[in-house]
Amino acid sequence: MPAVTADTLTLPRLSEAVGRSRSVKSVTQGPKAYEGDGFPVTRAFAGVPYADLDPFVHMDQMGEVEYAPMEPKGTSWHPHRGFETFTYMVDGTFQHQDSHGGGGTIENGATQYMTAGAGILHIETPPAELVMAGGVFHGIQLWINLPGAKKMIEPAYQNLEGNDVTLLASQDGGGLIRVLAGEIDGHSGPGKSQTPMAIAHITLYPGASVSIPWNPEFNALGFVLAGTGSVGEGASSAPIKTSQTAVFGPGDRLVFTADAKQDSRTEALEIFLIGGQPIREQVFQYGPFVMNTKEGVLQAMEDFSHGRFGQIPPNALQPFRG
Repeated sequence: MPAVTADTLTLPRLSEAVGRSRSVKSVTQGPKAYEGDGFPVTRAFAGVPYADLDPFVHMDQMGEVEYAPMEPKGTSWHPHRGFETFTYMVDGTFQHQDSHGGGGTIENGATQYMTAGAGILHIETPPAELVMAGGVFHGIQLWINLPGAKKMIEPAYQNLEGNDVTLLASQDGGGLIRVLAGEIDGHSGPGKSQTPMAIAHITLYPGASVSIPWNPEFNALGFVLAGTGSVGEGASSAPIKTSQTAVFGPGDRLVFTADAKQDSRTEALEIFLIGGQPIREQVFQYGPFVMNTKEGVLQAMEDFSHGRFGQIPPNALQPFRG
C-alpha cells in the first residue's frame, strides 16, 4: 500500500492526547459491489445510521484490485448536485474531468476535491497507459454533504499532490499519520472543504498504538483499508479488520492499536479516519443528487435533463469500453 511513506523517526510526533477516550458505538462490515462501468468497491457506510455519518453521506473503497491489461474501468459522464466529493488515490492512477473546467490526474497518495454545488457533470477514468498495461488500482471516494445554504454554490475543483499532505508520527513512533484535510493536533492538511472536518490515513505497524487528539465537536469514523487490530481502549475496545467501519461516541481522543501479528500481504493496520461537524439538516438523496427535500431532488433532475449542469467539453475524456 504505497500512498505516501516516510521514516517515522524523522517526523514530528503527535502530542500526548488527553481527555476522555471515545468509546466504540458500532463496528460494521462493508459489503462488496460494483460502481461505474464495473470497477469493484466496498460500501464502507452500509449499516451505519445517517445520524452517525453526518456530515458524510457515502463512501466507497475502490479496489484494491490488480488489473490485467485492458481490464481497468471507470465511470461514464454523470451529474452531481448538493455535495462535495473527496477522492484519495492510495495506489494507482485516475483521471478526472468536469464541465466547469476542473481536471487532472491523481495518483499514489494524491487527493482531489470536487464541489458539485449547484450542479456539475464529470467523469473519472483510468488513463490509457493503465488500461493498456494493467496494474494496481486502490482508492477512496467520500461524499461530504453541503448545508442547505451552500447547496447551490458555484462548483469548484482542487487537485492536491501526494507531497502536499502533512506527515506525522504516532507517539510511540510506530505509526504514520497522513493528514489529508482539516486539522489534527494543530497540524493542517491541504484539503479545504465547505464543511468543517478532518481526514487522515493512518498506518500502524505490528504492535503499535496511537491516541489521536480529536475535535470534540466532530463525529468520528475509522474504516480499515487493510490489516487487523482494535479500536478504543479498555473495556470499550473492539476488534476490527479489513473492510470494517468503527463508529465512535463522544470524547476527546481516538485510540487505534495494530495486532502484533499481521498477514504477509498487509504487514500493517491501515485506517482511513474521518470526522466532521454535523450539519443536522434533513437529507433527501436520490443517486447523485443530495438535497434537503424531495422537491429539491426533483428540481435537480429537471435541471439536469434540460442541460443546466453545463456541457461536456469538446475532446472530453471518454470511458474505456474494452
